[in-house]
Amino acid sequence: MPYLSSASKISAIVAEYTNAKTLWIDTEVADYKTRNPRLSLIQVLDNPQDMSGDRVYLLDVLDQPIIIAEFIEKIMMESAIEKVFHNASYDLKFLGNKKSKNITCTLEMVKKIPYYLLPLPNYQLKTIATELCSFNNIDKQEQKSDWGKRPLAEEQIEYAYLDCIYLAQIHLNLLALQAQANPEPITEDLISLTTKCSQLEQQYKLLNSEFEHLQERIKKTMQAQNISETPYYKLTSYERTTVKASFTELARLAQAQNINLDFPITLTQKLQKDLGQNLEQLSVYIDKSTSWRLSSKTQESEIEDE
Repeated sequence: MPYLSSASKISAIVAEYTNAKTLWIDTEVADYKTRNPRLSLIQVLDNPQDMSGDRVYLLDVLDQPIIIAEFIEKIMMESAIEKVFHNASYDLKFLGNKKSKNITCTLEMVKKIPYYLLPLPNYQLKTIATELCSFNNIDKQEQKSDWGKRPLAEEQIEYAYLDCIYLAQIHLNLLALQAQANPEPITEDLISLTTKCSQLEQQYKLLNSEFEHLQERIKKTMQAQNISETPYYKLTSYERTTVKASFTELARLAQAQNINLDFPITLTQKLQKDLGQNLEQLSVYIDKSTSWRLSSKTQESEIEDE
């Protein structure tokens, strides 16, 4: 975990990184709770197989705007280099914002993995690293430490380089899960898919029926016993107010008060039928779209049998 604070040494390693295909990057920010946060460290890993930290470079850029600008120009704005972050939107505030190109965010990746493949209680890096990569005893205490002080404590340095290792391993595992979750449709085994889906459908009907029934019983019980909250549920009430007016009166008022009510109205099939040939007198806009619906043949046969 080489620690670089010299501008010349940081520039040298940045020059090396311009030849990289993918970089795993994290940042630490000083005074992050103030109006003037300062970028303190940029941690970079160029080899995801490195678990020792030897390939994690800690670039001390505190109060070195020229070096930060160089990193942004040569690395962040270079579309040929993939830059991997966790919660990239935060790091990009300090590393080029919208000027940055070819950004991969593991937070966005994990959100797209179906829950049944990766059932996570939250999307924090610590949680993902533990559940997905089997890292244990991850300590995030140093995250809130003072990153504006110098020299940094050994615990801060260890925390900084470990985060890059966690990030790279998370990314590699997510890539594998992505392939599992989104195989090429042309190569899918349709028989296997439909069989599995049919089996799950039956299980879902039973579970959903029981779930909805239990929810209703819980709601009635909490109302009857005047309990507003349990360890798992909170019961709240709200009033919905709907304001309705006669269309004729609304049109009359709009004409009298010179109110512009020129907005499109969706004509339902019933309204089209009621208008009949009068519909031809209207300038209508027709939007057409195609949607696909997957229905169970079991459900269709049940309907036909009724």
